[in-house]
Amino acid sequence: MDERLAVVSGGGTGIGAAVARTLVADGCSVLVLGRRAEVLATTAERIGSETGRPEAVRAVSVDLTDPEQIGRVVEAVDGRPVDVLVNNAGGFHSAQNDTLAGIAANWRATLDTNVLTAVLLTAALRPALRRPGGRVILISSIAAQRGGGDAYSAAKAALHGWAYSLATELGPEQITVNVVSPGYVAETEFFVGRMTPEGHAKRVAATLVGRAGTPDDIAESVRYLASPAASFVTAQILGVNGGSVLGR
Repeated sequence: MDERLAVVSGGGTGIGAAVARTLVADGCSVLVLGRRAEVLATTAERIGSETGRPEAVRAVSVDLTDPEQIGRVVEAVDGRPVDVLVNNAGGFHSAQNDTLAGIAANWRATLDTNVLTAVLLTAALRPALRRPGGRVILISSIAAQRGGGDAYSAAKAALHGWAYSLATELGPEQITVNVVSPGYVAETEFFVGRMTPEGHAKRVAATLVGRAGTPDDIAESVRYLASPAASFVTAQILGVNGGSVLGR
């Protein structure tokens, strides 16, 4: 079989970068996507150096909320089958004010960043997904399962319902669709400027294992779902949260 190709959105830092590194280490060729060209280039160079496979990772700067720009990803794929698509792009938007216009702007920005990015990228690459054997993996959040994030919680929960629909559509083609729902992962940009020592301690105390998660914890879950070993796993929400939310 040809070298497997993976596409990882939000791949410049944190969870996305850890996922990209793991897949490169597993022998995949990986496209890392994100808006910040310099950050992506630095990450791609670091992953190539750490894995000894500099030729296996390429950076594509793209705003995935803009349909006109997504063509850059299709061009970078260059007709190859896509074995693994990891939709990790997302982020938290703080409401600027509590007017109706402010609330609407915050919800639209949050849905665009966390849902539309995944929908548009998946639609663009859907014809290229390997048949049989393709993998679509969505990165959600514990906020989707327990709330507490307002528009962000709602946006991440929307990924769950969409994953069920997408899995139903793609299952007959032997393509799986699953969601990884991380708990508190401290080493990410998500919490920069928003986390206090008290908040950190509270989140760690809420786990059953007594620690925060790491980007590598999430990457290992993606590694499994992306592997041939997970060919009978689809339409599932995999909580990786240290027991902060119990499985159902």
